[in-house]
Amino acid sequence: MERHSEFSKEDNIISDYTPSTGNGFITEVSDTTDTPATVEVIGVKFKDTGKTYYFSPGGVTAKNGDYVIVETARGIEFGTVGLGNREVPASEIVPPLRPVIRIATEDDITKHNEISVKEREAFTICAEKITEHGLGMKLIEAEYTFDESKLIFYFSADGRVDFRELVKDLASVFRTRIELRQIGIRDEAKLLGGLGVCGRPFCCTTFLSDFVQVSIKMAKEQSMSLNSSKISGTCGRLMCCLKYEHEVYEEEIKLTPPVDSRVKTSEGTGIVKETSPLAGKIKVVMDSDGETVKEFHRDNVTVIGKREKAHHQEQQNHVEEQTDAPKKAEGGRRRSHHSKGKSENKAPDTDGSAN
Repeated sequence: MERHSEFSKEDNIISDYTPSTGNGFITEVSDTTDTPATVEVIGVKFKDTGKTYYFSPGGVTAKNGDYVIVETARGIEFGTVGLGNREVPASEIVPPLRPVIRIATEDDITKHNEISVKEREAFTICAEKITEHGLGMKLIEAEYTFDESKLIFYFSADGRVDFRELVKDLASVFRTRIELRQIGIRDEAKLLGGLGVCGRPFCCTTFLSDFVQVSIKMAKEQSMSLNSSKISGTCGRLMCCLKYEHEVYEEEIKLTPPVDSRVKTSEGTGIVKETSPLAGKIKVVMDSDGETVKEFHRDNVTVIGKREKAHHQEQQNHVEEQTDAPKKAEGGRRRSHHSKGKSENKAPDTDGSAN
């Protein structure tokens, strides 16, 4: 699996500028041979919290934690082995499967550390240039490829930003290929890291490699507060952890009598007032007096129908309308009389125009 970017789903490449003195590029070669049932791969990570990408061993044997030099769509890169040599189903492979070039040498590791220093310097310079050009963008991270043929700046912004002059300015400073990549707010949180409302490090910076779709419906089904401050993460989006137990809740909800359903219990019939799907318990307002609330396990009750709330409300509204009708009629007569009196006492305009 090739590494296009750590942000393949939510990012937006705004500009990709290559100066006249830029380095060359690697030509992609498609593999047209028949694919076997399984393929030997090595899993490599480029960030501590990023995805693991598959590469062809190419005769290299590596174990977890080894540093390796690999060929990617972006060029030659330095990575860490997350999965040693192993066979995986061919269906999991996205061609072309690029090779592991070698186990990283001491010189490679030294160069990687030097590049890290250059990235910090590039970040500072780019931030200054953004200020000089007066652009509304927030710089998140600067990243060099291992062969220094490309320098990528990750940033966030409220909308599209015209930074063509900035790109040219950066290219003249760094004399390499410049790419500006806009990322979403969740990717920003993933890059920066931090502590969630639970007090633990962000899931996206520790183990969550892919962002999942989260909806307010998940919070409702888990009987959580719908106050946005309580169900939103530091990034301002709904917390990813709402998804973790969602499937379990869905299954338990199917087995639990819904609120307002009529049930038969060992102590009589009643209306379900409250449910606890995970605990399998429900609270029932007993029909005997309409006030007593008792708790039962869902396995000990039988749903016998739904509460006719709509019919009851319709009857109540009809009674209220009949009661209010004489009052409305009397009020109408009074308003009519008052309006007539005001009309008779109003002096006509001298010029015939309205006030």
